[in-house]
Amino acid sequence: MEYLTEKNRIYAVEGGEEVGEVTFPLRDGIYIINHTYVDDRLRGQGIASELVRCAVEEIERRGGQYKATCSYAQLWLARNRGCEITSPLSCPL
Repeated sequence: MEYLTEKNRIYAVEGGEEVGEVTFPLRDGIYIINHTYVDDRLRGQGIASELVRCAVEEIERRGGQYKATCSYAQLWLARNRGCEITSPLSCPL
């Protein structure tokens, strides 16, 4: 599995085919993690978790703040960054 970064999107590629993505557009100076998708046949393999991890690390590398409106990203942040689940979820750096 290869994870590639575009401007505000990270996507997973397997065998030359895009099989998942996470998007995090910048709005009012805050990155909004608003969409996580993994192809149905590959769910349960940790791909979504890796996509969100990559997105959070990319945002942090940029020195940005982030919020999650995607329910999967909200759960991931609560489990992995100790954030409280609210909508939208916001985590301090």
